[in-house]
Amino acid sequence: MVNSKGHEMIKGITGRAREAARELSVLSTAGKNRILLSMADAIAFERGEIKKANEEDIARAEQNGRSSAFMDRLRLDDKRIDGMARQAREVAGLKDPVGRVLERHERPNGLVIKKVSVPIGVIGIIYESRPNVTADCVSLCLKSGNAVILRGGSDAMCSNKAVYLSMKKAASAHGLHEGAFILIEDTSRTLVDAMLQASGRIDLIMPRGGESLIRQVAEKSRVPVIKHYKGICHVYVDDEADLNMAEKICLNAKVQRPGVCNAMETLLVHEGIAGEFLPRMAEKLIKEHVRLKGCGRTERILADKDIEAATDEDFATEYLDLVLNIRVVSSVNEAVDHISRFGSGHSDAIVTENTGKAEEFTMRVDSAAVYVNASTRFTDGGEFGKGAEIGISTDKLHARGPMGLEELTTYKYIVTGTGQVRP
Repeated sequence: MVNSKGHEMIKGITGRAREAARELSVLSTAGKNRILLSMADAIAFERGEIKKANEEDIARAEQNGRSSAFMDRLRLDDKRIDGMARQAREVAGLKDPVGRVLERHERPNGLVIKKVSVPIGVIGIIYESRPNVTADCVSLCLKSGNAVILRGGSDAMCSNKAVYLSMKKAASAHGLHEGAFILIEDTSRTLVDAMLQASGRIDLIMPRGGESLIRQVAEKSRVPVIKHYKGICHVYVDDEADLNMAEKICLNAKVQRPGVCNAMETLLVHEGIAGEFLPRMAEKLIKEHVRLKGCGRTERILADKDIEAATDEDFATEYLDLVLNIRVVSSVNEAVDHISRFGSGHSDAIVTENTGKAEEFTMRVDSAAVYVNASTRFTDGGEFGKGAEIGISTDKLHARGPMGLEELTTYKYIVTGTGQVRP
């Protein structure tokens, strides 16, 4: 239940954001780029304050017994701070998505009809423990001409605020409307619920976090939502795979950053090479402290390893941790069937030297990103050349996969005549 105070607070915030959105929609490309470059410099310059704030969040998370994967998502070191600044600069260097003529045609009566890209308007981001989301969303929304309302979780609030303030100072120096990006510091559920009921004042909600958060948002929201519930990503190693390549891809997909949505949760291996591939792969994974769960055939092949029995519930779980399911399959068809049953439509990969099998896999697996001979870890706005991402959508309408500048626009028709009236 949303109280009147929550409604009034969100009404005030969205009012400022809508004013800003009108200004942002006509802000020049050069103007947006100058602000983005200044914000990138500010993030780098304020790294000391950002790291200090992040240390407060880290200390609190440690006291609360958070997992290692959670801590990894929360941590801001010099490399990640440099990454936030770099991505803001990369966004500045990308083509402006606003004002593109997507279609143009002239009717027999002389009307000229143009389909032109425009900003969505006011976007609400509800996110949990990744403070880099603050910088990414501000950068992308500014370049795409959208105002953004940010509501981060309590676990990262000190970090979020420090990143936000560094960008706010830089933007204010250029005279940017103060409602262009707003961080809600109140982490109560009341304001989240008020955001979700702000139909007509917020144009789009994007939740970024665990499955429970996303489901709550999707179920309660009166505002359109773009979402992905979870990232149950698979790598299928075919019997015609280069096993050295497969080993490298699987290790990267699981252990490089296990706490993110594009990490592999289930390894599928063809029975023809399982006896050779699984023991060497398991050895590498165990050295990286990965806990293994497997089907009956996997357990027999890895009888000398510490491996647990995998259940259907396990195959349907997004671990976001150093835990991996393994299943032996008899064909591409069985691998695809498994992915269809347990997958989340996020990212799935095949490792094979057979182009026919690769084509079959890519055509039949219905996911936002499907890979051939590459790690699922590349499903990311920066890696896709989008500068950054505001989220990864597993929906099929409006946007799918990593969402960058183009996905933050919609379109309108501009019709030019010479006095025509409809007969």
